[in-house]
Amino acid sequence: MSVYLHGLSTALPPHCLAQSEVRERAEIIFGETYPQFERLSKTFDTAGIDRRYSVVPIDWFSEAHGWADRNAAFMEGAKALFIDAAQAALDAAGWQGSEVDCVVTVCSTGLATPSLEAQVLGEMGFRDDIMRVPIFGLGCAGGVSGLSTAQSIAAGRPGAKVLLVVVETCSLSFRADRMQKADIVAAVLFADGAAAACISTEAPGAGQVISLGQGHQKTWPDTLDIMGWDVDEIGFGVIFDRSIPGFVNSEFATAAEGALRAANLDHADIDRYVCHPGGAKVVEAIEAALHLEQGVLDAERNVLREAGNMSAPTMLFVMRAVLDAGKTGQMMGCALGPGFTASFLPFHVGPPQIEAEAA
Repeated sequence: MSVYLHGLSTALPPHCLAQSEVRERAEIIFGETYPQFERLSKTFDTAGIDRRYSVVPIDWFSEAHGWADRNAAFMEGAKALFIDAAQAALDAAGWQGSEVDCVVTVCSTGLATPSLEAQVLGEMGFRDDIMRVPIFGLGCAGGVSGLSTAQSIAAGRPGAKVLLVVVETCSLSFRADRMQKADIVAAVLFADGAAAACISTEAPGAGQVISLGQGHQKTWPDTLDIMGWDVDEIGFGVIFDRSIPGFVNSEFATAAEGALRAANLDHADIDRYVCHPGGAKVVEAIEAALHLEQGVLDAERNVLREAGNMSAPTMLFVMRAVLDAGKTGQMMGCALGPGFTASFLPFHVGPPQIEAEAA
């Protein structure tokens, strides 16, 4: 059963933070209390980020925060991002909220019970019998894994309209109390954003035809301490192991080969890998691991430069940039996240007549 992408959208929160402004604020917060800050602060200049966006203004980060106000900021910001991204995807697909049969919500940076899609049920016009599938804990792999989950649901329910919404408010996990290197790295990289996609087995009537294959994951044992959250009474505390670029260099190619085999593809069949840009060094490591020409992942670098690392939605920002650039052919979406897990999704982009003949 072929599954098609009908609409893909991205959304950013209102507060734009220049990287230079973030560095100056971080120096005020960390400079006198964290001895290693001066040395680590150079990463603000080498991270490949010019600006990113936040659900809260920059003054928020100079104040003390606990669970209650962090999650209150999450609820306000995440709901707004959900609505913006979801409505834009529905508009692109020509769908109404009342037509959606299933909504998959991916988020790992805040807690909402009822989950976000229920929080915005009325604003979005969702029916009271909509199937809700909230997913937590996928981290940076959430965009690819969420798209894979939505694809599987659509394939199993022919004709159903499935809406994927991926929302992250990474900036709210900022911590100045732990004095750990990971918190400086998070301040360098983290940003907020959302993306949404409309998916169905019904073939699009016009325009690009984007068919989604079946997703694939690889989780390495004994790697729980590479990436994730520490949770305490203050909130989430990021776990970033310095081994991530080296791990990508040594392990990512084998994981990609497994995903290609599962999709009956070969490396030579892939016209474009579409990757989550975790950071400048990670992008370089992916290019090296996949034997790609250095610099070829230009959309990944552009998204990182213009919006930072938004965790799960970031790969969907890259995917939209690749599609907007008119790229066609066989592609493979890729992302790495806590687990430690690599997530893959093959998809094909082509004009309607080619796609119809292939089907």
